[in-house]
This record gives sequence, C-alpha cells and structure tokens, in this order.
Amino acid sequence: MALKTGCDLNCGNTYLRILQAYQKGLVTEEEISRSAERLMTTRILLGMHSTDNEYDNIPYDKVECREHLHTSEEMARKGIVLLKNNGILPLDKSRLKTIGVIGPNADSRTALIGNYHGTATEYITLLRGILNEAGEETRALYSVGCHIVKDRCEHLAWRQDRLSEARIVAKQSDVVIMNLGLNEFLEGEEGDTGNEYGSGDKQDLQLPLVQRELLEEVVGAGKPVILCVSSGSALDLSFAQEHCAAVLQLWYPGARGGKSAADILFGRCSPSGKLPVTFYKDLDELPPYEDYSMKNRTYRYMKTQALYPFGYGLTYGKVEVLGITPEKQDAEARLKVKIKNTGKVKTDEVLQIYIRNLDSAYADENYHLCGFKRICTEPGQEAELDFCVEEREFTVVDDEGRRFRDGKRFRFYAGFHQPDKRSCELSGSGVMQVELEW
Repeated sequence: MALKTGCDLNCGNTYLRILQAYQKGLVTEEEISRSAERLMTTRILLGMHSTDNEYDNIPYDKVECREHLHTSEEMARKGIVLLKNNGILPLDKSRLKTIGVIGPNADSRTALIGNYHGTATEYITLLRGILNEAGEETRALYSVGCHIVKDRCEHLAWRQDRLSEARIVAKQSDVVIMNLGLNEFLEGEEGDTGNEYGSGDKQDLQLPLVQRELLEEVVGAGKPVILCVSSGSALDLSFAQEHCAAVLQLWYPGARGGKSAADILFGRCSPSGKLPVTFYKDLDELPPYEDYSMKNRTYRYMKTQALYPFGYGLTYGKVEVLGITPEKQDAEARLKVKIKNTGKVKTDEVLQIYIRNLDSAYADENYHLCGFKRICTEPGQEAELDFCVEEREFTVVDDEGRRFRDGKRFRFYAGFHQPDKRSCELSGSGVMQVELEW
C-alpha cells in the first residue's frame, strides 16, 4: 500500500519484505523501479555518490575543532528561551554564598543530547557549567532530588529516597537552580523506555509525578527557585510560572549545553530564544485527537490564552519598535521597521512580522508569521530592518485545498512576540500595527 501510494523510502524495516511482496504479486517490478529511480535521483541531486560532494571530504580534524565547539555553544545560547524572570536573573555571584543545584537532569548527559546523536569528547552538564562559572568564592551544593521517572533512585530504598536531601540543599542555599524535564527515553518514537506502549506519545503535558513532587518540596523551602527545563516539546509549567522566580526552557542543548545555560544564568549574555511552539496550559485546551479541524490548534487558531505563546521569549534588555512603514511592490510588499535598544545591556532580539487578512472568509482565525529577523543591538542603538513579504503570504486556502488571493485589506504587526494579549502581558510590551490595502 505504501509503495503504490508513492512512499519511496521507509526508515523502518517494512521494505525489507519487498521481495516477498513481489513474489506474491502484491507489487510489480515496474512499481519498485519507479520508486527506486525517484529515490536515487533525489540522492544524486543532493550530491550523494559524487566525488565532488564537499560533505564527504571533511577531514576528521574538523570534528570538535575549536570553531565548531564555539558554534555549538552559540547555537545553544540562541535557542534557550527565558519564559519568566522576576528580576532574579542574571545572577550576581558577589551576592551569593551558596547555590543549590537540584534535579535528575542537572548532571545528566542524556538531558543534553536528545536522540539521534553522536559521541562527544566532553559533556558539560548544567551542574558542571554552574560549578565552572561559580568559581571558588561561591559554594555549590548538589542533589539529584529524584529519579527522572521512577519512584526511587536506589532499588532497595523507600519511595522518593532523595527528597530529604533535596530539602536540606534548598534550605542551605541562597538560590536554587533546578533542572527538571524529560529525556530521549521519555519522549521519542514508539518503543522508547518511557512510552513503550504509547507509540511515542506522552500521556499528558505534565512533568513526571516524582518531579512534580520534588518541585513542590523545593519551592516549599522558601528560597528563590530558578527552574531550567530540559525537553524537546511543550510541557505544562503552570506551577512553575506561579511559584518559581524564573523559568528557562533549555530544550536539549547539546554536549556543551550546560556552559551555554550558565552563560545566560550568570549574565555573560542575554537570552534571546523564542518559542517555536505553543505551550498550552493543559490538554483541555486542545481538541480531541480524532478531531482534524484546526479549532484551537496552534497560535493561528487559538481562542483561549496559552501558558506561553508561540514566538514568546524574554531578554535581559529592552528593544522597542519605533515605527513600521509598508510599501506595495508588484505582488509583494516591503516593510521598513525602525527599532531601538532602550535598555541598559547589549542583547539579541528577534523581530517578528505577522499578517492578518481582514476580508477573506478563509483567512486564519488570528494571523500568521510572515517574517522574522534576529538583530543584536547595543544600549541606545537604533536600526532599520527591511522585510519582503512574498505574494504567498497574501493568499488563503479554501476547504478544497485551493490556494488563491482573496481580499484587499491586510494588517501587519511588528514586535518581538505575536500580538496576542497573553504575550503582551508576559513581556510587558506591545506590538505596532499598520494596515495596507490593494
């Protein structure tokens, strides 16, 4: 069925049976040849099987060279998203005598790399990154706190056998940095350790129960808590949003990700990542799995407020949009957006442009992202960014799947997040908008 429908490549073991299928008359030689020719043509066009392919000629001494390691660290820094900050970040080491580091992911290599990975020479976990940054003047105390998913760390111990240790660490610390979340065994493909019978799906958006209990216990110690989340997908962080002093989404930042996270925690750089997905408050906000409509799916059709919206992310600085000027140009549009760093620190920011069709019945419920640019500015610096909004952004798709131009009035939004109420509340800043008609 897959071969006849046009699936030329199977990444599992289904097509290992292709010869038996041919012998039974289920597929023809012509159908096999057609798929093989299309697949091999694609590979050849990508440069495979060619001596001129630059990627096959990379010398081994380029692996983990200094330039690539720095690039890896930079990518991790740019990807980390600051979701909440009550002013505790960046940390001032001169005011801290003891830092508590707690959590099953804090000293875990697995929490760095996700799945589909190679083997690095050096792994810098969050704990190691904090220890390196804190130096000798600031003491760091560590507790694993709990197992990432099981109810005990030691096989013969009682349930939550490390909870009391975590409580002591928290009470002895001036600030607590927790590293909770998932790893490749808890989210991934069917057959992985934590979802062996779930076809790779999570049962809910919650942290594992033992981690939720650990978080509540540490928060109850009364010390400021900075939660660092390791995961490749959105989680329900409602409790952390309400009770933690700061929340950082680390994702799976790579082998040296702990250094990048420490750079942000201690202010060596300003965070600048933006969410590429919507963090819902809970599963009740999502339609049933069997419902294939777009109702309340993604930021484009949401009618409720997200916990953390798509495109959202805080920095230590403040950059503002001063003006936006649209200009019609054939079937496209050009936007000139003026911005200014009105804060006190150098920071990266990601300027985002959203478009809304004001006329068409087939338009998105809200709006959609049609352009973005990352820019680094010094305090007081102004800049002007040019955006080309291509013709496709002005089209809609009807119920039959036909794409066409419909409507004459369009609204553009320019800011450092999407123009929804929740993003404006969380960031403390609005967006600028302008309308264009033709």
